[in-house]
Amino acid sequence: MAEERQLNLAELRSILATDCGSTTTKAILIEKEADEYRLKVRGEAPTTVERPAEDVTRGVLNAVSEVEELTNRTILDGEIIIKPRTETKGVDIYISTSSAGGGLQMMVAGVVKSMTGESAQRAALGAGAIVMDVLASNDGRLPHQQIERIRNLRPDMILLSGGIDGGTTTHVAELAEIISAADPKPRLGHGYKLPVIYAGNAQARDIVRDILGNKVELFIVDNLRPVLERENLGPAREKIHELFMEHVMQQAPGYAKLMQWTDVPIMPTPGAVGLIIQTIARQHGIDVVGVDIGGATTDVFSVFSDTFNRTVSANLGMSYSVSNVFAETGLDNVMRWVPFDMDELDLRNRIKNKMIRPTTIPQLMEELIVEQAISREALRLAFIQHKSFAVGLKGVQQERTISDTFEQKGSGETLVNMMSLKLLVGSGGVLSHAPRRNQAAMMLVDAFLPEGFTHLAVDSIFMMPQLGVLSTVHPDAATQVFERDCLIHLGTCIAPVGPGKPGKTALELDIELPGGSTHVEMEYGKMKLIPLGVGEKAMVRARPGKGLDLGAGRGAEMSEEVEGGVVGIILDTRGRNPFVLPVDAKERVPKLVEWIAALDAYPAAALQRH
Repeated sequence: MAEERQLNLAELRSILATDCGSTTTKAILIEKEADEYRLKVRGEAPTTVERPAEDVTRGVLNAVSEVEELTNRTILDGEIIIKPRTETKGVDIYISTSSAGGGLQMMVAGVVKSMTGESAQRAALGAGAIVMDVLASNDGRLPHQQIERIRNLRPDMILLSGGIDGGTTTHVAELAEIISAADPKPRLGHGYKLPVIYAGNAQARDIVRDILGNKVELFIVDNLRPVLERENLGPAREKIHELFMEHVMQQAPGYAKLMQWTDVPIMPTPGAVGLIIQTIARQHGIDVVGVDIGGATTDVFSVFSDTFNRTVSANLGMSYSVSNVFAETGLDNVMRWVPFDMDELDLRNRIKNKMIRPTTIPQLMEELIVEQAISREALRLAFIQHKSFAVGLKGVQQERTISDTFEQKGSGETLVNMMSLKLLVGSGGVLSHAPRRNQAAMMLVDAFLPEGFTHLAVDSIFMMPQLGVLSTVHPDAATQVFERDCLIHLGTCIAPVGPGKPGKTALELDIELPGGSTHVEMEYGKMKLIPLGVGEKAMVRARPGKGLDLGAGRGAEMSEEVEGGVVGIILDTRGRNPFVLPVDAKERVPKLVEWIAALDAYPAAALQRH
């Protein structure tokens, strides 16, 4: 890391931040204007971690050079970032995130897969890691299979947990023996010992040290599950970040040099995105969900009741993994979002073309509609996985024997409460670059089925990683840029929950808009769009129909101030718990066309051709 400089937040006027992605390095310049921080410009260049450059700093310098050109301001002196800022050149601080070189790849191990195994997984995912595998005493594999798996995967580091403090040490010792027998070698760097973090039963530390001490680079931190009723993930996550810098980054081409430039430690990109989501939730006291849908994976981040969770759906993406989405969800689930008849072979060919030509974008309206239909399913499946992982601690508040614990397979109750969700943020090409923002809003509503009152937004140019690492230095600056420049506010979705009957009133609203008041009455099964611009607010008094709930109870009236956006207020009375699309295409297609027209998602002419 760069030489320690005392960072005075009051004097922090110019911030340079980069994100070194697997293919592109993005640089942003943030400057203080009057009393608030705003994004000035953005530059990007190909990432240069692989041949022929094999030096990540080349891509960083190229991206920063573009920032220099756009601002007509000197930031670089050769390969040195000029600090601190003067009137004509330099910046006050330089920070960076990275997922180049495959990001941080980890294996985790716990005694019971559904308890300490999941706690270890939560610790690693929250730190921004890709969890390659979860080893457990009860995972159904024989020791030699587990040993072979460790050798084949070659992770960057292993997190070993297991047992509550004062509990049995036998199973932890067995897991340590398996790691020792595998004699794992790190993915990057030759002649280095693999970092292993032990965050399990304190009574087993000496045993683990005896077994692994000579084989790996062993680090011991506080137990991440000290008692059954509580997780303590902080120490393990902090150690993962530290080792990511010291071991993983040091071995990646050019990172040792980059680390000398940055003023705070480089963070894994997903870990930084998680930080900005947590910062927003904390600063506003709200529950937040963020999703980043990429070509190969979909990451979901959430904060509910101050508890942060992140999941990575490794085989759900829009290009490299698009065939996996289709295989997992099936033809019928994709076609239920397509407002016209389509031959199955034609659909399969389009999906395979996207997989083998991942950088292509839809050229025809039909192709766009099909791609966005698939994205709904990728997002829906990723969110189902997230809900099953973001649960209350398992094995708590009930007596059980050790035998019961090992047999436990079920999840605890999910922490995800859609009625309490106040902000849903979408990121990734299919959402951020949708030709119409109304399409992005409709994809989010269809995939996540928000309940009650929920504000929708998309990340304009994917700068959440840089803002996440900035939040560790200056949370206010990160929040201001996130809300003013990063987010494109789509609007607010209002959706009553519960079963209803077509033709019956599902929702009555009195809305005080900037231009005057309006009364709206909606039947069950409809959608409607009410314009309300960016920065505009409206007071809504809403009465759900009989048996329906907006958050105050069944049939209970409630008032709430809502915020507008480039789309406006979306009224959705299609039902929740259950949300059901007609099975028969003759009934379903007209419904889809009706909803698309209500939200002005696609040109009417494109739908009339079918």
